[in-house]
Amino acid sequence: MATLANARQVTAELRKVRQARQYRPEAVPDDALAELLEVARWTGSSRNSQPWHFIVVTDKEQLRQISRLRPPINWVAEAPLAIAIVLDGASETSEAYDEARVTERLLIAAHLLGLGGAIAWFGDGAQQQQAKAILGIPAERTARSVVVLGYPSSTKDPRPNPAGGGRKPLSELVSYGRFGEAKA
Repeated sequence: MATLANARQVTAELRKVRQARQYRPEAVPDDALAELLEVARWTGSSRNSQPWHFIVVTDKEQLRQISRLRPPINWVAEAPLAIAIVLDGASETSEAYDEARVTERLLIAAHLLGLGGAIAWFGDGAQQQQAKAILGIPAERTARSVVVLGYPSSTKDPRPNPAGGGRKPLSELVSYGRFGEAKA
């Protein structure tokens, strides 16, 4: 296992990863996109199944159509790039886990490359079917979300009902040995 000389700097950067839903208009450079796709490709998956296919979406009309699936993702229309995560549809449980892993890795890699990103969930089953039609995804595949990427112009949440910021203290989140027990 590799040991990084600057591991604390890396963990400090991890704590800075935020959802960015507002982007400058410039395109994501091809070399950054290639790096992100390699990170996605090398993400671990359940039983190394690699149950995914990635669709790179830069077409403004497709992004606009995705943004209209449901009001909370209207910000997708202004993004320069999205990567749809398409899953094989063989195992809902393990693929949900794998989807989460690859999504988080893409967001972390984007941050380290100077980009911002956010997740846009398509919505319920009918909305997922609409998204699949927009992106030409076969019916038997699973597609629930896109990872939206670009150079952030703000990390302010533009949604109609933004979530609050900050983090709970560790004392509210961590137990030792048994639920509810403090560190001895």
